[in-house]
Amino acid sequence: MTLFQDFGITPELAIILAIDLSIAVLLLTLMRYLQGWSVSVNSSKELAERDNLAFGISTAGAVGALGIVLTGAITGAAAPSYLTEAIGMSAYGLFGLVLIKFGRVLHDKIALNELDKNQQIVKGNVAVAIIDASAAIATAIIIRAVLLWAEDLTINTFIAIFSAFAISQLMLVLLTRWREIRFSSRNQHSSMQLALAQGHTAVAMRHAGHMLAMALSFNAASHFIVYQPTAYVTNVIGWLVFSVIMLMTLSVLLFIIKKLVLARMDLADEIERQHNLGLAAVEMAISIAIALILTALMA
Repeated sequence: MTLFQDFGITPELAIILAIDLSIAVLLLTLMRYLQGWSVSVNSSKELAERDNLAFGISTAGAVGALGIVLTGAITGAAAPSYLTEAIGMSAYGLFGLVLIKFGRVLHDKIALNELDKNQQIVKGNVAVAIIDASAAIATAIIIRAVLLWAEDLTINTFIAIFSAFAISQLMLVLLTRWREIRFSSRNQHSSMQLALAQGHTAVAMRHAGHMLAMALSFNAASHFIVYQPTAYVTNVIGWLVFSVIMLMTLSVLLFIIKKLVLARMDLADEIERQHNLGLAAVEMAISIAIALILTALMA
């Protein structure tokens, strides 16, 4: 016990940590099984018997996304009682789980409206699985940012979280539509979603990088928007305006920096027509790196 106390861990704090960890493990386990239930398959069979890489990537995205959300629920400050801590952690965790699943449904029905995502993943389509996992993680990054931005455990907190979540889903759809327009203009009006359905992994990696970069840049809004529990409209407008500004800023920076870092390379030809996975991975990394740097500067 003395060793724990040397690190500032009291018996009460140790119990709080145990409660948080136990709830986190339960929620992560639940998310894993929800993946199978949501597509009407046995998750153990898909992962261990069929060795379905696409299903594994999709499940990894969901579990990782929930883990990201849970880091926003764990504030590091002990609650007044063990029951309060358990309720708070469970409420935020379950709400985050629901939003992640709801976000995936919205993304399937609106953003990926030209293909059956679940069917593609069960068939083993890695490209679609990458998009699915990235969308879940992008949503989780934004939910985490809002959890850290909002305060207390009230109905107003959940309204604020859902408002920012709705804005994030709108931005993901707009980003997807913009990338589709760009893809179509460079490929004789062909469909980016059709390319994904055909297993175009390089295009999937490129788009995943843009989604994750947008989500990371979205984080910066929490440093500029003051949380007002009952100012519902103001909160929504604030997140919307700032997310649009950040997306435009990020797009301009990525255009300039990719021209410099990947000079003398035709990205459209290499990635979209030659399926160059290596270059797609580099572009994905650049997108995420620039978003991280931009977010750090804004903080």
